[in-house]
Amino acid sequence: MLRNKGLVIVGGTTGLGLSAAKAFINQGARVVIVGRKEESCRSAEEVLGKSALAISGDATDPNTAKRAIEVCEENFNSFDGLYHVAGGSGRKMGDGPLHEISIDGWNKTLELNLSSLMLSNQAAIRKFLELEKPGVVLNMGSVLGFSPSPGFFTTHAYAAAKSAIIGFTKSIASYYAKNDIRVNVIAPALVETPMAQRAVNDEEILKFIKTKQPLDGGRIGRPEDLDGAACYLMSDQSGFVTGQVLSVDGGWSISEGQY
Repeated sequence: MLRNKGLVIVGGTTGLGLSAAKAFINQGARVVIVGRKEESCRSAEEVLGKSALAISGDATDPNTAKRAIEVCEENFNSFDGLYHVAGGSGRKMGDGPLHEISIDGWNKTLELNLSSLMLSNQAAIRKFLELEKPGVVLNMGSVLGFSPSPGFFTTHAYAAAKSAIIGFTKSIASYYAKNDIRVNVIAPALVETPMAQRAVNDEEILKFIKTKQPLDGGRIGRPEDLDGAACYLMSDQSGFVTGQVLSVDGGWSISEGQY
């Protein structure tokens, strides 16, 4: 599906991004992955092999995605798509229910989840326009951007950021469709990643998830559950698809959930 494509994954050294990198390489792509920590970059390169290069950088730095795209071009002679996965919970920074959110928590959560994505998308779009070629951008959203869960998942700045990703994606997809640049969103529910450890280790939340994500016995998602959708949306097989939100959520968005 992805033979000879040069792809960049921002947030690709752990969790969802690393799983996607493995899947992209298995489908024939060569990838540049970006992570914050040099240690995780080194370990990811070892896992992925010669079809991958890892660079360390902060996704909120305007130069990080630009540099990753340049590395992709220089080493793989092509840049065909960007997958933005980087983001995370702002709970420890002051996110939470609205009446408890600090202004720092709000700003840092939006910077981590929304500003970083804008910067990577901007770098990708500019490169596609410069090269006068079609391209694809895939953004990581969340079901919390459109399907709230007030009992256990009340980080309102995070939800705002993920909702904004949908609006941002649809807007730029509309504008750049004339250039054959496609932009879409994957929206997972609860997936077992380093970010999700609070929920993974809470028995009450796990009981809730059994009814909120009822597919496959009512389990937490695994990173590889998203790989098929990511490969499809990054490939030419989705060449007539843009501005869409694909939920990979185990049934979250159509289930009531029982407390």
